[in-house]
Amino acid sequence: MAKKFSSAQKRHRQSEERRLRNKAVKSSVRTSAKKFVALAHKGGHGSSERSAAEITETQAALADMIKKIDTAAQKGIIKKNTAARKKSRMQRLFNSIKAVQ
Repeated sequence: MAKKFSSAQKRHRQSEERRLRNKAVKSSVRTSAKKFVALAHKGGHGSSERSAAEITETQAALADMIKKIDTAAQKGIIKKNTAARKKSRMQRLFNSIKAVQ
């Protein structure tokens, strides 16, 4: 049988590779966001005192998350406004933690 649909098969392979790559990047963004939120809420609601090490660790998690979001937005995996909204919300959460300090 002749290779009648070889271009369609190649296109399907390419789109599948892109889908898996995009899925991995989105998953990475979500994982880093969850890690940041977990660090931000660490210590519960009652304890307002946080050590400088905890603040530094939370700030590093925020920076990592922002980097991943910016990379995903630059590649077109998530939209620019979505990236800006996510970064804004996380930055507000971090600022509220720092203000309590």
